[in-house]
Amino acid sequence: MTNDQKDPLFVLVKSLSKSEKRQFKVYVGRLGGNTDAKFLALFNHLDKSASLDEQEIIKKGIVTKLQLSNLKAHLYKQILVSMRLSPVHQNVRSQIREQMDFATILYHKGLYKQSLKILEKAKNLAIENDENTSAYEIVELEKIIETQYITRSIHTRADELTIQAKELSMKNVLTSKLSNLSLQLYGIMLKTGYVKNDTEHKIITEYFHDKLPTYDWSLLGFREKLWLYKAHLWYSFIIQDFISCYKYSKKWVDLFYEYPKMITLNPVFYMRGNHYLLESLYLIKDQSQLKSTLDTFEQTITSKTFPVDDNIEMLSFQFMYNNRLNVHFLEGTFVEGEGLVQPILKGIKTYGDRMDDHHIMVFYYKIGCLYFGMDNYRKCIEYLSKIINNKSLRMREDLMCFARVLSLVAHYEAGMDYHLESQLRETYKFLIKMDDLHEVQKAMIRFLKNLGDIFPHQIKDEFKKLHKTLKQYENHPYEKRAFLYLDILSWLESNIEGKPVAQIIQEKSKVLIR
Repeated sequence: MTNDQKDPLFVLVKSLSKSEKRQFKVYVGRLGGNTDAKFLALFNHLDKSASLDEQEIIKKGIVTKLQLSNLKAHLYKQILVSMRLSPVHQNVRSQIREQMDFATILYHKGLYKQSLKILEKAKNLAIENDENTSAYEIVELEKIIETQYITRSIHTRADELTIQAKELSMKNVLTSKLSNLSLQLYGIMLKTGYVKNDTEHKIITEYFHDKLPTYDWSLLGFREKLWLYKAHLWYSFIIQDFISCYKYSKKWVDLFYEYPKMITLNPVFYMRGNHYLLESLYLIKDQSQLKSTLDTFEQTITSKTFPVDDNIEMLSFQFMYNNRLNVHFLEGTFVEGEGLVQPILKGIKTYGDRMDDHHIMVFYYKIGCLYFGMDNYRKCIEYLSKIINNKSLRMREDLMCFARVLSLVAHYEAGMDYHLESQLRETYKFLIKMDDLHEVQKAMIRFLKNLGDIFPHQIKDEFKKLHKTLKQYENHPYEKRAFLYLDILSWLESNIEGKPVAQIIQEKSKVLIR
């Protein structure tokens, strides 16, 4: 039995829309003599099956055991070929590649003039759409052909192509360096989260400035600016400079409005820029702008003119629901936010094979926080346990740490403190192992550990002492991150004042709006 959730062919077949399946069968019919082909029989079988059972495929006589692996590979390739021919999957990049293929065929037939004519059009299309890598490839092919197709203008043509190749090469090298830096910073962010002390801040700052290439702003195009803003954004996130996060995510989004056709050509980058802008607004607690930006974003990506494919559909779900949850966290409207839980769980089930563990766990953490805000501590624990018990999660160690701390608090609030001592020890060991033990976490663990020795009439005083201790870290450059994951101060205030935590946050929210 094959794990059908991981088998590439099965996942691909199940991801096909009705029109894509119809397109595939039309494509197979065009090949002639393939209507009874084994790969079509395998396709029909997988299309109707709820799971991939290789023994059943062999038993049905579709293929022998020895041939199955090759047949699966062949079917996978044929599906991709048919999808490539579909108008739905055509865009500027595919048009450029197609023209390059046509030009190459003509070149090999010795039809140099025709080949050069097609390449010139393809190159102009590439440059217009800032596809500099493709433009560079086209220029290199033009140079090869020009050496065999001698014209009277060969000298000026040679100079023209040489200059063009040099300019495109410089742009591509800069883009590569900036995209490398952006990717490396993103990887650091996913692995370790925010900087924890001055030493880490110094290391990441030196790393960023050492890797940041020199550039002339006047020569930067859309793509170079995009990667530059991305690199600055990730650096700002890591050092917890959330005002700069807002600044560079806003520049990222505004860049698309400066080059509006790039929204259609690069819809995923446009969506991600908006997502990070919304995340930044949440972190700086700009409630009104968060809501208005989210409304604009949702209207744009659900409009008829916005591109649609499976990837965009999945990312739309991910970004919209993450930020809708953030709005409820800022407003303290946890009860109203519960209506998002079922659609999120349904989305995880639908897109789970295409979403990585990290993004799924972020959803579980936020759902846990939602239930914590509703005083539904058992539900909170249920979702946090999905993170704590996930042994395969290798990213966002800080998320794992705070899930454990919040779980401890939820166990205390739920009166499930019979295993609190062992949980405290386990959490403490985990935090030390992760090198993630901060003053806020130490104070929280000390407080929970000492609860057993405190008389009921002393509890409120202990909450006040802890609140006073933690309040000093609210705006601390490194300790403040603890308050990004769990509004500990509001929880303490709810216990001190005898009010629900949602009411405390709502009162603070009204003050922020004023």
